[in-house]
Amino acid sequence: MSNLVTLKELALISNSDVIGSPDFCVQSVATLEDATNLDISFLVNPLYRNDALLTRAGCLIAAQSDYKYLSQNTKATGPLNFLISKNPYVTFAKISQFFNNKKKILYGAGIHPSSFIHETAIIPSTCYIGPFCSIGEGVVLGEGVVLVGHVNLANFVRIGNHSIIHPMTTVYDFCRIGERAILHSSVVIGSDGFGFAPDFLDDAVKWIKISQMGAVVIGNDVEFGAGCTVDRGAIADTIIGNGCKFDNQVQIGHNVKIGQGTVMAGCSGVAGSTEIGNYCIIGGYSNFSGHLRIADRTTVSGGTSITKSILEPGLHFTGVFPSTEHSSWEKNAAIIRGLEKIRNRIKILETSKK
Repeated sequence: MSNLVTLKELALISNSDVIGSPDFCVQSVATLEDATNLDISFLVNPLYRNDALLTRAGCLIAAQSDYKYLSQNTKATGPLNFLISKNPYVTFAKISQFFNNKKKILYGAGIHPSSFIHETAIIPSTCYIGPFCSIGEGVVLGEGVVLVGHVNLANFVRIGNHSIIHPMTTVYDFCRIGERAILHSSVVIGSDGFGFAPDFLDDAVKWIKISQMGAVVIGNDVEFGAGCTVDRGAIADTIIGNGCKFDNQVQIGHNVKIGQGTVMAGCSGVAGSTEIGNYCIIGGYSNFSGHLRIADRTTVSGGTSITKSILEPGLHFTGVFPSTEHSSWEKNAAIIRGLEKIRNRIKILETSKK
């Protein structure tokens, strides 16, 4: 089967308009720098307009304003074909999915003989169960679920239609995952939350484990990057809304609730019982204290610590001091350490003036 596809077909699946030849064919996506005449590339940031002038791509995804700039520039040696879109980045995303689906391995359906499946599990004939999977008592899988291999589903787990779970992923007892989920390698869903009661009544300091009796409930169209962990609830469930996307190594504590459409970048974390609203954007290596309420459409810059609730929607928070040369940082740190003394001196001066 040929990998070539016409611009007319790509325009149809991405809701964009062709300028140039609708019958021109491309076979893949590529960067502006690496593209050949058989590739389609994209221009999102105007800072890369000069690169777009010189690209060898056969077609370019662009906004109307960028197309106008490129087509009128006398230095242009780039493409004669364009897909014009109101949102070029979304258009690129849809086209990248199209090409990826054409070349990815199709698992088909079937059960590898090395996998263990409990006799009470419900596995539709459209599912693919790869090598060395373990499926526990009462598990229910939807149509077209793919367990690539070395996946462990504990007792009474439910997985929705057309979800894909990659190797070395574990889903604990009673957890539920919606339709079209993607769980990358080494994701852990439903491990115990970090809950211990201190017992200091005698000389021996003891930490008494609080049983984690809730589960994890994940909505539809959710994706977890490699190495993410989602703790089960202590009593109620940990809940992840529809359409959420998580980068690699994100940690979600017990009883956390995350609204629909929220995204979290790598190495970010949420402590127990915090509720994050809908359509929030959380930068990498940022973190949230426990028992907070975060409003809808909140944006948090990477590396920021959120220690108080945010109740007004649509705000952007940044708590990262920009990096600087080390000797300059030492001087600034010394000033910051002395701010309390400076503040007290100012108070004394203000009092003496009165």
